[in-house]
Amino acid sequence: MPDLTSRKLRIAIIGARYVPVRQGSGGVERHIEELSARLSELGHDVTVFVRGPVVSRYRGFRLRSVWSLPTKHLDTFTRTLSATLLSLSGQFDVIHYHGVGPATLAWLPRLLSRRAKIVVTFHSIDRQHQKWGLFARLYLRFGEWAAVRFPHRTIVVSRSLQKYCDRTYQSDTSYIPNGVEVVEKYPGNDRLAKWGLKPNGYLLMVTRFVRQKGIHYLIEAFARLQTDLQLVIVGGGGSDRDYEDYLKYKASSSDSCIVFTGFQTGEILKQLFSNAYLYVHPSESEGLCTTILEAMAHGRCVLTSDIPENREPLDGSGLTFANTNVDDLANKLQSLINHPEVVKKRGERAIKWVALEYNWDRLARMTEEFYFDLVTPSK
Repeated sequence: MPDLTSRKLRIAIIGARYVPVRQGSGGVERHIEELSARLSELGHDVTVFVRGPVVSRYRGFRLRSVWSLPTKHLDTFTRTLSATLLSLSGQFDVIHYHGVGPATLAWLPRLLSRRAKIVVTFHSIDRQHQKWGLFARLYLRFGEWAAVRFPHRTIVVSRSLQKYCDRTYQSDTSYIPNGVEVVEKYPGNDRLAKWGLKPNGYLLMVTRFVRQKGIHYLIEAFARLQTDLQLVIVGGGGSDRDYEDYLKYKASSSDSCIVFTGFQTGEILKQLFSNAYLYVHPSESEGLCTTILEAMAHGRCVLTSDIPENREPLDGSGLTFANTNVDDLANKLQSLINHPEVVKKRGERAIKWVALEYNWDRLARMTEEFYFDLVTPSK
C-alpha cells in the first residue's frame, strides 16, 4: 500500500465570509483560518473561498475572492454558490463546506464532480439563533438535513452535535472539535492601560453582538454584584445594530463600570484574556465556542450557561449557571468573586485540559487523516 502521508491533497474550503478574521467574524471563520494554515503546513494545497478583495496567499494557503449579495438573507447562498461553481473547475481532491447554510449547495459538486470528495462540518444548530425569521429557520433546518445527506462524510465539532445528528437524522458523523493555540508565555499587560484596566481586575466576555450570545444577561447580572471588578466586553459586528445600541444603553444606565473595547485581535486580545480574573459566556446556543476554549488556553477559569455545548469542553475547568437565569448568573459570579482560590485552581486545570484535547496541531492531523481515509479507494 502506498504511503498516503506523502501525498499532497488539493483542498477547497467553502463557508467563510472573511479570512483573516475581522470585526463580525465568528467561530467558523476562526476555525477555517486555523485549520487551513495547519493543513498547509502539513504540505497540502488549500484554497479558501471568501469575500473579496483579498491577497492571493495568507499563512501558507490560497485565498480566492467570490461574488455575493451582502444582505442578511442572501449573502451565504450567493457566496456559497459562487464558491461552489469556481471549485468545480479546480480539480480538488476534497471540497469542504463549513456550516449548515453552505451545506445546502453541497449536492452540486457531489453530482457534477467525479474526482472530489465532499465534506461538511456541522458547526452549530443555526436555526436556533434569534435573528432568523420563520423562512430562514426552515431553510436552516433543511441545511441540517443537507449537511448529513449531501456530502460523502460529515464532521461535527462537539459530542453534543454528534448526538443531535444521530438522534434527529439517524446519521453517522465524525467528531473533530474546534481547536485553540495554548499560550505558553505570559503576554504582559501594557496594552490594558488604554482602557484603565488592571491585571485580575475585570471580568471578560469576547463575542459578536448577537442576541443568542446572552450579553444582556451578563450586563444585568453584573449590575447586581458587590465588587470593584470591571466588566470588559470585547467584540461587536453583529448584524443587529439595534441590539448593540440596546446593550450600550443598558450598560450606561447602570452604576457599574462596563468597558466596550470593540473588536480586538493579536497581542491586545491575548493580554485581555491572560489578565482577566474570570471569563464569562452566557450564550443561549452554540456549536463549540472558540472563545471559551481561548479563555481556557490562557489559563482562565470560565463561567458559562449550562447548555450542553458549553458544558462539554469544561471538564471541571469551569462552572455553569442555569441558561438565561440572571439570578443564578449573578449568584455564581458573586461566589467566584468571593473565592479567588477556586478561580485560580480551575484556571490552572483549564490550560492543561485544552492542551491535551483541543490543540490545533493535533486536530489538523486528525483532519488530514480523515481526508486520506475518504479519498483512498476502497478495496
